[in-house]
Amino acid sequence: MSQTIRNVAVIAHVDHGKTTLVDALLKQTHTFRENQEEMQVERILDRNELERERGITILAKNCAIIYKDAKINIIDTPGHADFSGEVERTLGMADGALLIVDAHEGPMPQTRFVLRKALSLGLKIIVVINKIDKPYARVTEVRDKIETLFLELAANDSQLDFPVLYAIGRRGAAFVEMPDDINQEADVTPILDTILDSVPAPKADINAAFKMVVTSMDYDPHLGRIIIGKINSGKVSSKQKVIVTDQPQSIKTVEKVFSYRGLERIEVEEAYAGDVVAFSGISDVTIGKTVSDPSDTESLPAIAIAEPTLHMLMGPNTSPFAGQEGEFTTSRQIEERLRRELESNLSLRVEFMGNGKFLLSGRGELHLSVLLETMRREGYEMEVAKPEVIVKDTENGKLEPVEEVTVVVPNEFQGVINQEFGKRFGVMLSQEPASEVETQFVYRMPTRALIGLRSLLLTMTKGTILMSSQLLGYEPVGKSIPSMRRGVIISDQMGEALAYGLAAAQERGVTFIEPATKVYEGMIVGQNAKEEDMIMNICKGKKLTNMRSTSSDGIIQLAPATTLSLEQSLDFLESDELLEITPHSLRLRKKHLTEVDRRRAERSGK
Repeated sequence: MSQTIRNVAVIAHVDHGKTTLVDALLKQTHTFRENQEEMQVERILDRNELERERGITILAKNCAIIYKDAKINIIDTPGHADFSGEVERTLGMADGALLIVDAHEGPMPQTRFVLRKALSLGLKIIVVINKIDKPYARVTEVRDKIETLFLELAANDSQLDFPVLYAIGRRGAAFVEMPDDINQEADVTPILDTILDSVPAPKADINAAFKMVVTSMDYDPHLGRIIIGKINSGKVSSKQKVIVTDQPQSIKTVEKVFSYRGLERIEVEEAYAGDVVAFSGISDVTIGKTVSDPSDTESLPAIAIAEPTLHMLMGPNTSPFAGQEGEFTTSRQIEERLRRELESNLSLRVEFMGNGKFLLSGRGELHLSVLLETMRREGYEMEVAKPEVIVKDTENGKLEPVEEVTVVVPNEFQGVINQEFGKRFGVMLSQEPASEVETQFVYRMPTRALIGLRSLLLTMTKGTILMSSQLLGYEPVGKSIPSMRRGVIISDQMGEALAYGLAAAQERGVTFIEPATKVYEGMIVGQNAKEEDMIMNICKGKKLTNMRSTSSDGIIQLAPATTLSLEQSLDFLESDELLEITPHSLRLRKKHLTEVDRRRAERSGK
């Protein structure tokens, strides 16, 4: 049975074309009928609303295709470093991996991270140099860089022998050799044939006792919790008795067993060692636990997940508008939601503070902001404080995380990069041409200096920057970084913002709200052009008199409000501020709403 199975993970740096290539594999193996909706959809696996909006993979996905009578289980993994917990927990299901590398960008930090993980697990790697049709593709140079990367990371000589394919993912074309004419007719058959030839069948004993590590979870309204993993040994069938190895006294019954066909789970009577399966009936189990036959209580190795680097304080919304826009507003409801999240989000840590507050720790700004955005769309109201770097207390003093940051920008923005990284004590490790019109910089810098940097550089480079980072380790805490932000404009009363008041505010800086927006005292409504905070009455209207003048009767002209996304709002926060998050609004505010309370807190040092 295991001889006809191949388990392959698809790994890559963000935006190197991984999900698009999986689309082509699914469509060209006739996984769907010609009239099915999936045949017309791009990025089929990115079904999550946030994934489609952001254009990135956030959650690892399972699917399966049939090719030449072999079943190929495909695990699509995220490419962004903040979701590397998803990569770490799912690579254990694979026996081989397709490493997708952009023909223009070449190996990037996350390429190194996912390749190191795959090689440490002994996976057979197939390299696919994708997007060879890009105007500035550097195929030969990129191949040389990939070979250098393997030399650095390979644990033994056998890992240096890997097949290389060339692809145009969006066209569904792949080649064994770099073609002279990239427009010639082609399909993804070379990738499928290489998987069958190079990736070994799973090493598994069908006759041994059943054993499996839970690597993923899903929920079905009719079946309840569904657990997913690769069967390590034996077989599993419906109505079979099993245990979770750390609770051997509690025997459970498997209700239904599912195998993957395309994107769907198909109910089967039994499934065998080496296959990726899902089954229902076991409710109280978490990812990383071992499910086993009752005769064998030994656990398989748990999934190792790297530590979080950022944390932030969260609590129920306490603003004057609390409870007006959300469905779930209490600390008890938020706690229940966070406990559910912990079951599947392995990179997340939550400390339940006991006073209605929660300390969320994650792998980066994007990791935490995706959780906040997901909860917001589910109807939750909450407030969060400024994200801060997790500092370790050791015998040798305090240590902070340090990252390697890679930036690719058009040549015209080189000065911007040098200036901004210089302000944040970034140490340049290398600078080299990425193409005729772009330059690649590599910096080493503390994680705390990265907070807010991506949003700022996207604005300063007109959205053209490619930026990624990789955790290098921990070093003694360096000198503090000066605040990069100017002061804010604060509303001094509750009411409705009027154009006249906003016009006065725009003479002093930029505003974040439109006329008719409801505001409260202590709410941040804009950014001052100067360093200090400014209190203003933006609910002020124009005084009506019976006097007329040519200068005062014109229509008030307002500049459009600057609208901050959730991530930008988190980046904007200072330590004395909070972000109020509701299903309909994002509001920046001071922790202490009245000027009297702010001055009192300042004097007491809180």
